[in-house]
Amino acid sequence: MKQQQAFAGSEKMLKGGLHCHTTRSDGRGTPEDVIRLHHENGYDFLALTDHRYYNYTNFAPEIPITIIPGMEYDNTFEHGKGFRCFHTVCIGPAKEDGNGYDQDQKLDSGKAKNQEEYQPYLDEIHANGNMTIYCHPEWSSTPARYFEKLEGNFAMEIWNSGCVIEDDMDTDAAYWDEILGQGKRIYGVATDDGHAMNHHCKGWVMVRAENNINAILAALKDGAFYSSCGPEIYNFYVENGVAVVECSEVSKIRFHSDMHPTRIFRSADGKLTRAEFNIGEGYKYIRATVIDKDGKYAWTNPIFMD
Repeated sequence: MKQQQAFAGSEKMLKGGLHCHTTRSDGRGTPEDVIRLHHENGYDFLALTDHRYYNYTNFAPEIPITIIPGMEYDNTFEHGKGFRCFHTVCIGPAKEDGNGYDQDQKLDSGKAKNQEEYQPYLDEIHANGNMTIYCHPEWSSTPARYFEKLEGNFAMEIWNSGCVIEDDMDTDAAYWDEILGQGKRIYGVATDDGHAMNHHCKGWVMVRAENNINAILAALKDGAFYSSCGPEIYNFYVENGVAVVECSEVSKIRFHSDMHPTRIFRSADGKLTRAEFNIGEGYKYIRATVIDKDGKYAWTNPIFMD
């Protein structure tokens, strides 16, 4: 049996936010208010990822929430009557555990003109001990051909609440299967990218880990998480050529893979909690999406078949 990493082990599933903004950059809420809002919505951890402005601090120290060090880095590479850009969320360990950035360190925007020129910026972020997420590809006007050669991102955004609310973009794993189909092992994360307060707490990751920075980062790196806007996923595995999803009550369960049509299982009453799909030969990976009666999504990370 191949079980997706999020559903193996005995650690608690932690709810976390990996991309949000505050008044430290262009967010509308203070860091204190943003932290309190996430705690009220059941979050166990949160990264405050203001633009090019690094943070380690819990600005509401009375709130029992783990703050993941981080920032968002940006680079606009095509101007004119529109734009294209690379945005990268950076998350890393505590300073004493090898993070190369300082609290409140302010970085300049990148000046790369394409993905090849942007790679050294990514390399520097990684050299400073940080993991990286490729952000909102649709909003950034970057189809896969613009970012598919970037190396070292452990994940890409498959949902971005701010882009969904404001622009109806980055709603459901744009370009993920195209990248996975090239043989790249990249995970998918749901985030808020919250700027306005009503953007927050709409998309999150559920991570199987102990509640400390290093354990959470290690689990994210290993893909031991799933993403959600509401539904819960309890298990996802492949056994004897059959992919199985178990979840809270939903209206649809979908199975996805490059070079194969999406297979959909439906329930008119919205009470579907399990689906089995015989994948047979030819699947390099399989992933699943569940959609509840209110149209809210959750996504597994892939099971790789090799």
